[in-house]
Amino acid sequence: MAVTDMTKLTLGPIAYHWSAETRRDFYARIADEAPVDEVYLGEVICSKRAPFHEADLPATIERLERAGKTVIVSSLAEVMLKRERKATADLAAMERPEIEVNNAAGLFERGARPHRIGPFMNAYNEATIRWMAGQGATHVCLPPEMPAEAIAAAAEAAGALGLGVEVQVFGRASLAVSARCYHARSHGRTKDNCQFVCEEDPDGMPLSTRDDTPILRVNGIQTQSESYVDLLPETARLIGDGVTHLRLMPQAADMVAVAAVFRQVLDGALEVAEADARLAALCEGTGLANGFYHGTAGYRRIAMAAPA
Repeated sequence: MAVTDMTKLTLGPIAYHWSAETRRDFYARIADEAPVDEVYLGEVICSKRAPFHEADLPATIERLERAGKTVIVSSLAEVMLKRERKATADLAAMERPEIEVNNAAGLFERGARPHRIGPFMNAYNEATIRWMAGQGATHVCLPPEMPAEAIAAAAEAAGALGLGVEVQVFGRASLAVSARCYHARSHGRTKDNCQFVCEEDPDGMPLSTRDDTPILRVNGIQTQSESYVDLLPETARLIGDGVTHLRLMPQAADMVAVAAVFRQVLDGALEVAEADARLAALCEGTGLANGFYHGTAGYRRIAMAAPA
């Protein structure tokens, strides 16, 4: 399945509280080894985490750009405090690199200057996308729970307006963000005195049902799917429907190897069935799901018919 050179493989922002050293090592590998075209940076989930790694941002941007990657900086998904409003305003004032807005406060601060729309902005339909384009949006990443038919309709509308269209094809789906931090509460702590306990769970804190069946992951104020989204078998249809960017979300897996599998499929160098088996092996211990795309429960795995 060789595809057009217009299709970009992207790496979304790290959702978890990884240490500064872990982040530096991670992005060094991404710069040197990962066959991705674009990389999103920045703290999206919790503003309290940002001081641990924001000082490294200029050097990380420089290294990624030197390696030929396009860099985009993402804003917080939730803005409630004065410092979060200021951080969002500071980001919105940047001329480069590009920014991705994940909260309405970011739209207010950015004004009509060009920006990307992140997956937390609920761009569910054509009317919303047209409005966003009128406010300066040049690109939209659709929410991960959208089914195939809705993605196709949104991509058609965005494409007609000249917008890039991005869909998450790998990694845990973000299901909700909250004003409260369940991660802290589960350890008997408050949000203001969390002692950054989320750092103990670099791939999210497992949450199980009463019969011990894994069901969700908790990441600070964010609730995620337990399984990883895997739309590798669906990439041909996504591209055919007008999706221009395919997003991989960083997980506690070998993301260089994950990116290589997707790249080989996009380049027509590896059959989808073999590639998906390799992906499953890289994610051993974590289920792969595509239910949302097929209009059913997100955790389900639906067999994808081979394209004609």
